[in-house]
Amino acid sequence: MHETVLRRIQALRPLLRDTTPEVRDAAAGAIERLEGISSLDEILLSLKRGDMGTRIKAIYSLGKIGGERVIPALVYCTRRPEDDIRAVAVEVLGSLGNTATLPALLERLDDRSAAIQARAIAVLGNFSATPELHGRLRPFLDADDGSREAEAALALARLGDHSSAARIEALLASPHPSTRQAAATALSILPIDAPRP
Repeated sequence: MHETVLRRIQALRPLLRDTTPEVRDAAAGAIERLEGISSLDEILLSLKRGDMGTRIKAIYSLGKIGGERVIPALVYCTRRPEDDIRAVAVEVLGSLGNTATLPALLERLDDRSAAIQARAIAVLGNFSATPELHGRLRPFLDADDGSREAEAALALARLGDHSSAARIEALLASPHPSTRQAAATALSILPIDAPRP
């Protein structure tokens, strides 16, 4: 383990016995991240050579580590042939919220799996709104599968896309309960006042 990492972990250990629960939680989380950073090479190796379960755990570990160093491996995983690997990589990459990951996530909107498309739609709603992002997500409001249009309604609402308000409202009459539920929630989180030009 790197000397700096060891020193930081040693400095954090006394906080695990702090009287304030939030401090204990923060210290435990910090130690976990530092231990993850020190074992990045091991995690990357298990991502290459492990069985499916091990690789999925490795992807989640990369997400906990975070930072620029894990992005290339996660982007690579979004392009793997295994649906499970792609799905988890999309979820983790989206949770990082790094704009450098947007191209890889936008690629997954064209994935052969509707489930992975839905996951990509969901995480894209956590990024900053852009006209391109709105334009890429709006077509999914017509998916009519109970998943992709539901995620699109929620994502576009989180992105504040007033242009989609009428289409989201129309989803209240969808035959899919999940879509009706998402549309109702989306209408409640979409800002009431449209931005002024």
